Amino acid sequence: MAVVKKGAGSITFKIVAYTVCIILTVLSLLPFVIMIVNSTRNTPQIQQHAVSLIPSKYLPFNMKVFSGQDFDPIRGFLNSLIVSAGSTALNVYFSTMTAFALVAYDWKLRKPFFTLIMAVLMIPAQLTAIGFYKFIFSIGMTNKLIALILPSIAAPTTVFFMRQYMIPSLPMEILQSARIDGAGEFRIFNQIVLPMMTPAMATQAIFAFVGSWNNLFMPQVLLSKPTKYTMPIMVSLLNGDIYKTEFGAIYLGLFLTVLPLLVVYFLLSKYIIEGVALGGVKG
Repeated sequence: MAVVKKGAGSITFKIVAYTVCIILTVLSLLPFVIMIVNSTRNTPQIQQHAVSLIPSKYLPFNMKVFSGQDFDPIRGFLNSLIVSAGSTALNVYFSTMTAFALVAYDWKLRKPFFTLIMAVLMIPAQLTAIGFYKFIFSIGMTNKLIALILPSIAAPTTVFFMRQYMIPSLPMEILQSARIDGAGEFRIFNQIVLPMMTPAMATQAIFAFVGSWNNLFMPQVLLSKPTKYTMPIMVSLLNGDIYKTEFGAIYLGLFLTVLPLLVVYFLLSKYIIEGVALGGVKG
């Protein structure tokens, strides 16, 4: 009887767990489904029934709205892709290098330097926006995408995450063996450390790419030429004038903005799973 009760309890637990997972999955996917459906509807339909799971026939009309606005999806994609890919690469690579210096080397100012990084982490970007704009304007880099890419080298959040990941995961014996064999520090970092940090780097790459792709504040401050606009700026221009706003076109623009983020996540999600599994084995 005890065995039967235990088996029944296990089945009940699985049913509850699967039910909760299904509900959470539906709740997570529902906003994306509503966004896709609303991109095929017109403004009156959305205003009357904001939530609908039945597609409509106004997708071509919503696409035509783009021609009357400063919305160029191809140019916006290219600009956002250049900024996001460049900033993500600099963010992850140099943050990992900084974390490696904090973990692998014993130098006098290591702890004060890490404390300084954590202090910078507490400063909001809006607080330094005016000074940053004056600096960029003084060196003639306004309306240049490089001005949105280079600051990503300094990423305190990524440095903190990579440092915490390296402390239990980076075996110092391998580094010492490589040094004995005559390998230089850059070779050790690029050929030994980076492959070992791939799960953590992939995780941070997702966050960095999404944050850069969705960034609206700083591009609005630095970019004034329509040819340099990123996707978030172009979507913000779809709000229309004071007389009428085409909500269907806005939803379509949001869907085009979110689409690359989904692709990046699905490409890198396997590395996140590997990182969780690796951490479980080590634990």
